[in-house]
Amino acid sequence: MKKVAKRDMPSPALQPEPPFPRQHQKGPGLESRLRPKPRFKAEQYLPAGKLRNKVALVTGGDSGIGRAVAVMFAREGAHVAISYLPEEESDAIVTRDHIHAVGRECLMLPGDLTDATYCDELVEATLKHWGSLDILVSNAAHQNRKDELEDLSDSELAETFETNVYAYVRLARAALRHMQRGAVIIATSSETGILGSRKLPDYSATKGAINAFTKSLAQDLVSKGIRVNAVAPGPVWTPLNPADAGMTPAKVAQFGSDSPMGRPAQPEELAPAYVFLASNADSSYITGTILQVMGGETSGG
Repeated sequence: MKKVAKRDMPSPALQPEPPFPRQHQKGPGLESRLRPKPRFKAEQYLPAGKLRNKVALVTGGDSGIGRAVAVMFAREGAHVAISYLPEEESDAIVTRDHIHAVGRECLMLPGDLTDATYCDELVEATLKHWGSLDILVSNAAHQNRKDELEDLSDSELAETFETNVYAYVRLARAALRHMQRGAVIIATSSETGILGSRKLPDYSATKGAINAFTKSLAQDLVSKGIRVNAVAPGPVWTPLNPADAGMTPAKVAQFGSDSPMGRPAQPEELAPAYVFLASNADSSYITGTILQVMGGETSGG
């Protein structure tokens, strides 16, 4: 048996740990303003052409998990359309530039996912540009912590559900008018959809709804050869939490410290799970699952 020299074996990357600098942003938040910068390049990841010439649409592709997924999809050979709020344009440009750097196309589609018309337009614009849609990643999300349920207004409740759940349903409905056998739908869930979260009742409820819708849609589409799954992350270092109106700078500094690993995940640690679920070479027998990437937190669901 050939002995492999240590220099040929990459050591695990050391990821940033709390405490982080005290900071807070007004929503929706920008990745460029976070300290430390979230890691999305996944330099130890070795692409294998698993998504060569596929077309993917990733919501929230400007930053966080969405950026890491979009860039890793491109490294695997996919062309990627990204949606984002107009205020997030500067972050989206960074994502676009990294996709272009690996020789793939990036279609930038700013807008508000709470607008039902925009959800349809996203899918139609992607199809008009490339002629097909193979992978839908419903990832964008809205959250704001509350001390008590009394603090949750109807307007906030509506925005959370419209962004997190309604958009997922609308995007899937629009995409399925065109998707062919072998296509894939992936949603971003959360550990809160499995475990709940005391100060995120509306957000947790939307993630539970995402899980149930994912399983229901997977059952409906299995005979058509279209797979539907979700990824449930634990805490992840993205603009979502520092831009949470209920997070103080002191709490941001300790974000993720109570997870079993003692830190939040970096976006680059989530992206391979999406590649796995998007690749028919890797996960052709997996549909209707909620893949947990929760840093050691264990639970059924």
